[in-house]
Amino acid sequence: MRVLDLPVPGHMRTPHYVRGRQGRIERCHGRFPNPETRAYGSDGQPAKPLYMIRFRQKDIWPAYRGDGDDSIVLDIFEHWLEPAGDSPKKETRHGA
Repeated sequence: MRVLDLPVPGHMRTPHYVRGRQGRIERCHGRFPNPETRAYGSDGQPAKPLYMIRFRQKDIWPAYRGDGDDSIVLDIFEHWLEPAGDSPKKETRHGA
């Protein structure tokens, strides 16, 4: 999967350093209220799928000199993800 590079102002739960980067789904945690809309007083519904995504550190930080298998794991909501086979998107709207 690839993390979308969305130009979203305000509260968001997806770190800038993984936007546009490719990772691998490790598992789905289930569906949860969207914290990005809850931060502004919404109930966060409908609930969104939340995935555990593993990224190779050298794919995040090209100058990383550690072991090639070193990785980081982040929880990312589905509306921030797209299939990795697609070309990277720069979207102007938030898929909340």
